[in-house]
Amino acid sequence: MLTVRRSRGYAAWFSWYSRRQFRKHFHSVRVSVPPETLAMDTACPVVFYCNHAYWWDGFWSQLCTEEFFRQNLFIVIEYQQLVRHRFFTRLGAFSLDRTKPRTVIETIEYASRCLSSESGLQNALWIFPQGKIENVDVSPMRFFNGTAAIVARTLGRTPGIYLVSVVSRIEYLEEQRPELFLSFGRPEFHAATDAVDKAGLTRRMERETSRHLASLKEKIVSGRTDDFRTVVKGRESVNRRVEKFRSRAGLR
Repeated sequence: MLTVRRSRGYAAWFSWYSRRQFRKHFHSVRVSVPPETLAMDTACPVVFYCNHAYWWDGFWSQLCTEEFFRQNLFIVIEYQQLVRHRFFTRLGAFSLDRTKPRTVIETIEYASRCLSSESGLQNALWIFPQGKIENVDVSPMRFFNGTAAIVARTLGRTPGIYLVSVVSRIEYLEEQRPELFLSFGRPEFHAATDAVDKAGLTRRMERETSRHLASLKEKIVSGRTDDFRTVVKGRESVNRRVEKFRSRAGLR
């Protein structure tokens, strides 16, 4: 498997590059994070489990980490993708190869060691349990059991661990470019003394992600997005620039 080879220089470059790409391709990136999630005990690691609907999914984990948290970021990427883009290992990525079942156990163990390592920061793992890109409204949603296995193994090494649902939707609203909405759920804490039913936990994460996605969609449709903060503002759309020009020129 490919393991993390963290580099501050690469992280700084990717921060600049990803924000530039967001500004270029989106009207805005808007994020909602509950106070409870911001107030997590940093002595315990966290797993952010996310729906996987877009090519952009790997980009915004670092963006959110920089904007809202002080964390040691890790992210799981399919081996076939990571071997072609190895620089992601410099940002905290490591590989998972489901075509070789024996290596999956190795990846689960490695993820657990990353989450329980001493880093001075809260360790955070970003994972996409669907295992592949699927339509944002796919139903029923199905997760692999690997996330629950990582949680169970990590609980043997830490006082506890948080699970946080993160969902995303890209929508065209009143602008030429789309809007990216990211919504964090409230943390679910598992203590070291808790027994983990892996299959049961996986089904619960599926239900929570489906519920969370439905809630986000309803907020966007109804226009109730006041709790979202704009973290990246893209360039103005052509129609807005034309409207401003006509206004300045006194044209109707």
